[in-house]
Amino acid sequence: MSRRAYFLGIGGIGMSALARYFLGEGWEVAGYDRTPSDLTRRLEQEGAAIHYEDDVRLIPPQFLDKQQTTVIYTPAIPHDHSERQMFLNKGFEMRKRSQVLGLLSQGKYVMAVAGTHGKTSTSTLTAWLNSEVAGEGSAFLGGISKNFGSNLVSGCGRRFVVEADEFDRSFLQLYPDAAVITSADADHLDIYGTHEAVKEAFSQFVEQIKPGGALVIKQGVDIALRNNDIDIYRYSYNEPCDFYATNIELLDGGYYRYDIVTPTGRIERCTLGIPGWVNIENSVAAVALLWCATHSLDNHEAVRSALQQFEGVKRRFEFYVNTPQQVYMDDYAHHPRELSATITSVKQMFPARRVTAIFQPHLFTRTRDLYREFAEALNEADEVILLPIYPAREEPIEGITTEIIAELVTKPCRIVEREALAATVADVATDVVVSFGAGNIDACCMAVAEVIAAKCR
Repeated sequence: MSRRAYFLGIGGIGMSALARYFLGEGWEVAGYDRTPSDLTRRLEQEGAAIHYEDDVRLIPPQFLDKQQTTVIYTPAIPHDHSERQMFLNKGFEMRKRSQVLGLLSQGKYVMAVAGTHGKTSTSTLTAWLNSEVAGEGSAFLGGISKNFGSNLVSGCGRRFVVEADEFDRSFLQLYPDAAVITSADADHLDIYGTHEAVKEAFSQFVEQIKPGGALVIKQGVDIALRNNDIDIYRYSYNEPCDFYATNIELLDGGYYRYDIVTPTGRIERCTLGIPGWVNIENSVAAVALLWCATHSLDNHEAVRSALQQFEGVKRRFEFYVNTPQQVYMDDYAHHPRELSATITSVKQMFPARRVTAIFQPHLFTRTRDLYREFAEALNEADEVILLPIYPAREEPIEGITTEIIAELVTKPCRIVEREALAATVADVATDVVVSFGAGNIDACCMAVAEVIAAKCR
């Protein structure tokens, strides 16, 4: 590869981590993204040249030398994007983000976390455990770790944590030494067509785990396991299997104390630094992946300390207000199973309190395929506020709007524009409020938090 990297879609969470890596290696970095964001602004501060219009004239001249420039792109960039077409027609070296991750993982001990949901929190906690317990490890993450302050971890040693993304079958570029599969639900059906095709891709991913390696798969995930050269373990929240939590106690503020059972012993009295039972499950998976590296975890105190110091990931179960009067948290959930798990967790954390769910659907195709399941999950809340669909890379689909979800919600429900969200929340009676979505709903979080915090005074 050359020493210049041009990124098509540089503001994506995975792409920005790669861009940050190449900047750290001394490469010249430039790129395009559709809209400015905190990620792109930070990359610009670190030295990347970024523009926000699809215009080949805005590409810095030195990046037009195909002998010196590698183009890295995300599949979310449309095929008819003019910059993509120009690079393609002129014969530039072009690599998908997943291909570059595969190259960077060569020679490393690859610890991959896959799943249609839960992978960002699990991979981030794995990277933190590597750092604090094993004292080594690098990582490319799908979210901003609060402990590391980044989606890139540049550490010493061979351990290499990567979030293995199933979108566009990207994870099939990886050959892990050890892997976790958190889930294999029906998602990205615009790419796969059927749930069976999704599950088959996960089966192919398992086949790519290196001989002598290990798979840690969530209890109940139903995929074909055809790799006979690896060890296979199951994990769960609290169902006895190879790795699970037991003696679970709910503490104040939604935190938990629990033991983690492993094949070689029990790590007692763990307290995770972030609340929610779904995060206990993620911590079991992360501990299991760490265990697979050495088949033991002898320093229980180091594990307990690292779990307690874990601060989580931005936009994953992130609290803005947490008082006896009002609670507001935001979560990246954009699949029905994620919504259901988070709402259930919140109701356990705050029993007998009234939960208002705010949801911005992500993608027209996902809404078309899963609108019934979204409504079913949202019905677990006491009140629902919906926003219009965030399109991301997609064009509208006739008849597919937020209304098709709202029609099946049986709890009090309203649809509001994103710009009116904070004012709407200010006007309704709230107790525990949770916002969900993978689009731009996060731009509203501070305004929503301010109106909710004002109700505490």
